[in-house]
Amino acid sequence: MTLAAVAAALAAVTGIAALTAPGAPAAEGKKSAAARMPVERSVLVCPAPSASDIAETAYTSFTPGKGADAGKGAARLLGATKDAKVVLEPKEPGKPVGAASSGSEAPALTGIAEGSLAPGWTVQQTTKVSVGRARGVLGVGCTVPGTDFWFPAASTAKGREDYVHLTNPDDTAAEVDVKLFGPEGPVKTEPGRDKSITIAPRSSQKVLLSTLAPETQLDDITAHVTTRSGRVGASVQVAEEGVGADWLPASAEPAGSLVLPGIPADATSVKLVAFAPGEEDADLTLRLAGPGGSISPAGNEQLHVKAGMTASVDLKDVTRGEAGSLLLAPADEKKAVPVVAAVRVVRGSGAKQELGFVPATGPVGARATVADNRPGENATVLSLTAPGKADAKVRVTASPGTEGGEPEVKEFEVKAGTTLAVSPPPAPSGGKGPYALTVETLSGGPVYAARTLTLPHEGVPMFTVQPLSDDHSTVLVPKAVQDLSIPTS
Repeated sequence: MTLAAVAAALAAVTGIAALTAPGAPAAEGKKSAAARMPVERSVLVCPAPSASDIAETAYTSFTPGKGADAGKGAARLLGATKDAKVVLEPKEPGKPVGAASSGSEAPALTGIAEGSLAPGWTVQQTTKVSVGRARGVLGVGCTVPGTDFWFPAASTAKGREDYVHLTNPDDTAAEVDVKLFGPEGPVKTEPGRDKSITIAPRSSQKVLLSTLAPETQLDDITAHVTTRSGRVGASVQVAEEGVGADWLPASAEPAGSLVLPGIPADATSVKLVAFAPGEEDADLTLRLAGPGGSISPAGNEQLHVKAGMTASVDLKDVTRGEAGSLLLAPADEKKAVPVVAAVRVVRGSGAKQELGFVPATGPVGARATVADNRPGENATVLSLTAPGKADAKVRVTASPGTEGGEPEVKEFEVKAGTTLAVSPPPAPSGGKGPYALTVETLSGGPVYAARTLTLPHEGVPMFTVQPLSDDHSTVLVPKAVQDLSIPTS
């Protein structure tokens, strides 16, 4: 091609680009602000619910919003296998959808929501086992798959069975590492157990933590799940002989200050477990935010956490009849060392005990949702905590039930440094079946929240606690313009 022909071709391309390019920026040198837009796709993973033949599991799916003007969307929740059956298929935002399964064969699930059903998509899995070693109510919010999870308050002690469930929602294999940390640091694993675990595409595995270190029995450990490749959903299922069973969700990411919201008012035993993943020790102050303000637990005002080691403290019946939230902060504000934390909670006594877990969680932010709330006296308690120095105002919306009804909306003010236990919370009018609660921050400081669901059985206060955190239903999308200029040095 001659030089003239090349020049002509370049001129033609440039001319076409100029005709089809978007309008020029408003002013040279000024950047366009990014727009906040709804997410267009959400992925969730639910672990296999139970190994018990008498397990009864309920699934509840909900996306906040209104179906009338939401536009097109689709969502499906199905087994984590290539030829799995669909369990749930919601059709529009604003209306919860329920499903049920029974027995030990219920599989782990994966789900994808797109379009109008993606922003804030929430699925709750609630299992009730009436008798047996793993009896109790086991509740877990289906999680977004990731690459890094911390589980303080796990255990390899005699009488405990802690399984970490690993579910791969993708079409490629995931390589997963599970490391344990006790009061003396890293727990030495059995030869051959220090290798990564391969999770095949669209499949799930569970690993008994005590088999990773069969010669070590520790009451309190921290399990760290990471991936070398791929991503997984991870949750720890706990069964404690003579006490009960529940899911231990992952703690919030390591931070210098943490909030563990929604410890039940009638807790008979509360144990805090914390871990410092870095190279520095952490000195933490402990405060309990109750309905009248924040207090330091007598004799347990501070906790020292050595670097790379798990620390625990028995707070006993610290709530003393009033729902509260545990606030962890650095003893020296100039030296904030990141930590992760969770509490093991027991309600009842003797043969009528049941356990649950409250992990550190993130704030409600703009909006957070929890599904599968049940009508009835004291069945559902919503805890709202404002840990800072500013009061906060929130809006709580109850969706219709899975069998109809009209939504209800109420606003609540949460005083600084307090926990407000809303019992009963708003519920749909004229509806039946499980419903969703959506919490929105309207003004003031940050708010943290948790939902306690209680389903008693033969005198046992079976319960489960799920934290609420920002659903990240919107993302910042920077504005872009076409620029054919060639930068010069």
